[in-house]
Amino acid sequence: MRVLLTTFGSRGDVQPVFALATELRALGADARVCAPADEEFRALFAATGVPLLPAFASIRAWLAEVMPKRATLSLPELAAQVMVNQYRAVSEAVAAFGAKGCDAIVATGLFSSVVAARAVAEKQGARYVYAAYCPYYLPSPDYKPPEYPGHPHPPGMTNNEALWEHNARAMNAVFGESLNALRASVGLRKLDNVRDHAFTDRPLLAADPILAPWNRSAKLSTVQTGAWILPDERPLPAALERFLEAGDPPVYVGFGSLPAPKEFARIAIEVLRSQGRRILMSRGWAELALVDDRNDCFIVGEVNQQALFPRVAAVVHHGGAGTTTAAARAGTPQVIVPQMGDQPYWASRVWDLGIGSAHDGPEPTRESLSVALEAALGRATRAQAHAIAQIMTADGAKRAAKLLLEGYGLRATGDG
Repeated sequence: MRVLLTTFGSRGDVQPVFALATELRALGADARVCAPADEEFRALFAATGVPLLPAFASIRAWLAEVMPKRATLSLPELAAQVMVNQYRAVSEAVAAFGAKGCDAIVATGLFSSVVAARAVAEKQGARYVYAAYCPYYLPSPDYKPPEYPGHPHPPGMTNNEALWEHNARAMNAVFGESLNALRASVGLRKLDNVRDHAFTDRPLLAADPILAPWNRSAKLSTVQTGAWILPDERPLPAALERFLEAGDPPVYVGFGSLPAPKEFARIAIEVLRSQGRRILMSRGWAELALVDDRNDCFIVGEVNQQALFPRVAAVVHHGGAGTTTAAARAGTPQVIVPQMGDQPYWASRVWDLGIGSAHDGPEPTRESLSVALEAALGRATRAQAHAIAQIMTADGAKRAAKLLLEGYGLRATGDG
């Protein structure tokens, strides 16, 4: 079976499809990935031989180009650019399989990339599966949908099902015109509901059922596999090992691929020092930096979180799906300072499960961060985090690979 996995996003979007591709290949499938070909991703794929077929742009280069234009470039205009360019990139990735193309396309990540991938699947006659990393984006009676610029929730509307119907109309307004223009240009029919067409009625949910449960009473026939995680055998750098062994477990602080709040590194270091804690800072894409050269702090770049997180006292982060899951699987308390998207959802789940604390809002002060850290570093929170880690799903990517090879959701898309 020939399977193309496609996404457009940062490491939290790319690494799970890499894990799934690895499991598919272990089961005999010809699985390849169309994703941003940033240097860090090329190194990740090259280490195991999974083919990485480039998306239309490096994610870092794309963000560097787009961020200065936020004030002048509307979301529909931005989405149109991604759709057209990613349709071309995914089409080229399908052609790389040879004359027969691929049997199936599995899409996740940025919505405008997903709808482009679905259009390629239809045009090529390949089968199609959508996968989400968080239930927050799938229609459910349990929570409100995300809002889009210019399309806020109607005043007084509190019923979640009604809000999800509004969400479908909002997504039509944001994405529909440009998507239907792309589809018309390649001979595909017009869509009336772009969201449900992209998600289908049988999406996969690549999130842990303890950490992010799915309500089976929802209308979608979603199958939850568990998070797609590949065991990471890389050793920690020698200098980091020496720091870890030189004192009590430090608190890890990092914001992944997101910008950090103003003065975040300084605030975090001052608060942790006031509580007698050592600090392990991750540079991330925000290029966080230490404020001095005292020996109670250490800074790292990209590192094996699976090896590191069990050895730290807590994880302070932005609330991305990958980091939240990694900390939870390690049994390590966490403090989430949510910034955007699904991050408030992950913060609420960490709080509800009692495995950490959720900072109220994206801009911490010394006082607010201190309170959140004290709650997360308590003995009861550590015990609960350890208990939850023992019951989390460990083989989500393997489960998803088996489902796909057994034909889950894989019916020909066609154009009708």
